[in-house]
Amino acid sequence: MNHKNPVYKRILLEISGEMMGEKDKPISPEIMQSLADQLSDLREHNIQIAIVIGAGNIWRGASNQVTMDRRKADTIGMMATVVNALALQGVLEKSGVPASVLSAINFEPEIEVDKVGPYVGSQAIQCLENGEVVVFGGGTGNPFFTTDTAAALRALQIEADVLLKATKVDGVYSSDPVENPDAEKFHSLTLEEALEKRLKVMDAAAFSLCMDNNLPIVVFALKPEGNIKKVVFGENIGTILTK
Repeated sequence: MNHKNPVYKRILLEISGEMMGEKDKPISPEIMQSLADQLSDLREHNIQIAIVIGAGNIWRGASNQVTMDRRKADTIGMMATVVNALALQGVLEKSGVPASVLSAINFEPEIEVDKVGPYVGSQAIQCLENGEVVVFGGGTGNPFFTTDTAAALRALQIEADVLLKATKVDGVYSSDPVENPDAEKFHSLTLEEALEKRLKVMDAAAFSLCMDNNLPIVVFALKPEGNIKKVVFGENIGTILTK
């Protein structure tokens, strides 16, 4: 169903790090610009936007655990998310969109960057209410937690209406649609059904946070450009998961 007005006013957009790069470009200026243009358009409709970006385009902690301790691998990954966050902030600001990066990892005094501060819930909400896009970096600030968990946690802390998970796939399927052309796409599911079917949507910790706090999740494809707005305005292009 399409709506003339947005169905969500405050969103937490989770984007996998892999979506930020292409071929030999770990961070693609073109992809960043496209994202900035879409977010700028959403701001024109008074949507409050917070973002969590993964780090898979730069570093994958899971695949590096064979060569080092997981805590070290995860810490490098969390730092890589700050690199992505700063890159997006730079493109947003050059596009005339005010943006703040709030990091769970404190870099001072080693690194001094304008508008980067430790995460504080009230600070993030204040930034959102002032019309800024808030980009969260540093994951949860702790190893052993995924970007999914960080996104669910931040969504709850800013009292978001929904968690939007942008991926390469246009929703949740019964199995991998790339490997199985006959995979069934679900247009709606309960979080409990997703867990029972063992669908690989988010990790269990993120699911639990969303279930316990009645936070809906929409899984959709980031491309083509314009899909974020379609989801925010209620177009059924992905899969919605509710309690």
